[in-house]
Amino acid sequence: MTIRRPALSATLLALSLTLAVPLPVPAALPAAVDGQPLPTLAPMLERATPAVVNIATESRVALRRNPLLDDPFFRHFFNVPDQPRERKAQSVGSGVVVDARRGYVITNHHVVEGADTITVTLRDGRRLTAKVIGSDPQSDVAVIQIPGNNLAALPLADSDNLRVGDFVVAIGNPFGLGQTVTSGIVSALGRTGLGIQGYEDFIQTDASINPGNSGGALVNLRGELVGINTAILAPSGGNVGIGFAIPANMVSRLMNQIVAHGSVRRGQLGVAVQDLTPELARAFNIPADRGAVIAQVSPSSAAARAGLKEGDVVLSINDKPIRDGNGLRNAIGLLEVGEAARLEILRDGKPMILDAKIGEYVPAKAQGDAINPRLAGVTFEDIGPNSPLGGRGVRGVLVAKLASGSPAARAGLQRNDVITAVNRQPIASTDDLRQIASRSEGLVLNLLRGQGELLLMLR
Repeated sequence: MTIRRPALSATLLALSLTLAVPLPVPAALPAAVDGQPLPTLAPMLERATPAVVNIATESRVALRRNPLLDDPFFRHFFNVPDQPRERKAQSVGSGVVVDARRGYVITNHHVVEGADTITVTLRDGRRLTAKVIGSDPQSDVAVIQIPGNNLAALPLADSDNLRVGDFVVAIGNPFGLGQTVTSGIVSALGRTGLGIQGYEDFIQTDASINPGNSGGALVNLRGELVGINTAILAPSGGNVGIGFAIPANMVSRLMNQIVAHGSVRRGQLGVAVQDLTPELARAFNIPADRGAVIAQVSPSSAAARAGLKEGDVVLSINDKPIRDGNGLRNAIGLLEVGEAARLEILRDGKPMILDAKIGEYVPAKAQGDAINPRLAGVTFEDIGPNSPLGGRGVRGVLVAKLASGSPAARAGLQRNDVITAVNRQPIASTDDLRQIASRSEGLVLNLLRGQGELLLMLR
């Protein structure tokens, strides 16, 4: 990062001439005007900032190598020196202490993903080694734990009470500079469909958030945690006034599951959904201001047992309004297996209440070495109807796990890739993958990686 300083020489020369005659010294800013103290966030920040920590991680990353470099004859013949097989990678982020007694710190999954060592620096300068309790890639939430006494924690606010226009403050470690505070307002609520992560219900804010703020706190003027800063819209690479935070209520539910199970046991209702468009609303003769339409009900699912039918419009779950299909998927994805769900629906224009018990989502899996030797070390999963990927209309097979150094990893396959076609034949399940790849020698894979598409050849 380059910090530019303005030229001062000519200005200083001019000032030396004009200041030859002593001038009156301006008075300091008064502490009060007309007997009223000036507004300041300092008292609140003095309470809140000790609970926000800086996180530094270090990991080892395998380097992609030309296969010839592993051939002893080639190395000897061309006198090729030894090449490093991995490099060290370092990153910085932020976190929030939410349980001082047990030392639990909330941060983003992407801040600690793959880290070999995690060092947490407190506001008072203490440096502590942290361990990962668990994380959830789909929501980008992780829980780590630090030792130590006299920790400060932030209380969690009810983020459902946030309103557009509320003042908020972002606290974090932008660009690794150290703890920094910025302020702004809540710009929007319930942002979804951004493709940043699987389950989205973001708070949007114009408080400056930059790289390194990930995992930091978004607090209200009472110093309560209303969100965990997680992403920015940054065409230029820096802040442009559009930042996103995961609401505290979502964070709280996910943290409880991560602490209890080490991961999020995401529930399944067993439906495929779509947004309630104006055209569908006219067809159903209902208002189009909110709701999600049930497009398909899986047999023997929680939805089928509750009596849901195709064409039902879900208006709320457990009294939480449902705006669209993403909202329904988020609401179900945050419920634990076995938890009760009270659904307010419209059926043929008539209101109804149905009670469902959330089932466990267990996607079909397949091991790559049982399909094709070139896929050894890979665990594949189906994309189910309740998956965020399925909710976005993605058809294919997910790379759920990938062994480091496996043939597929050396060829360039990555975890969370989605294989949409094999040898130009579209696939929608692990069964499709097995049928096509098991009878092929070379494999040409069509992949979705993030927002991009690419081809990968496994020979």
